[in-house]
Amino acid sequence: METLITILIGILVSVATYLILSRNLIRVILGTSLLSHAAHLLLMTMGGLKTGSVPLLSEAGNTYVDALPQALILTSIVISFAVTSFFLVLVYRSYQESRSEVADE
Repeated sequence: METLITILIGILVSVATYLILSRNLIRVILGTSLLSHAAHLLLMTMGGLKTGSVPLLSEAGNTYVDALPQALILTSIVISFAVTSFFLVLVYRSYQESRSEVADE
């Protein structure tokens, strides 16, 4: 399962790189969003896709799931939302000035 998700991460990163290198600013925003989703999947995969009990609840469970990757993913989601909203405002303002969504103009 982890190998399949790693291949999916590679595909997402390659598509995101292709979109970021585009001249259209909307495609750049979509590329950064895809890249952030790939980073979320990478953090989840590196944390390990395992099952276990909730940490620090009782001594009954013998395997615990690490909560650090979940906290990192939540932080990454908030940061990617802020960056995406900033890019959207920047592209909207650029479109108001030049009436084009192409980066060179």
